[in-house]
Amino acid sequence: MATKKITYKDAITEIEEILEKIENEELDVDELSEQVTRVSALITICKDKLHKTEAEVEKILNDMNQ
Repeated sequence: MATKKITYKDAITEIEEILEKIENEELDVDELSEQVTRVSALITICKDKLHKTEAEVEKILNDMNQ
């Protein structure tokens, strides 16, 4: 699988699509395991992006207050 930077929005969209498939029972057991692993990875990406953005905003605000 090619490594491509995924945007926060794309990650959220993919998570939502996978969750919809799970809720509609569209996945068999093998796919379910694979997709839950994928959702876990996407959540990690989203959390990292949120933490990084929060740190950047805090730095900007701190710089503005000096």
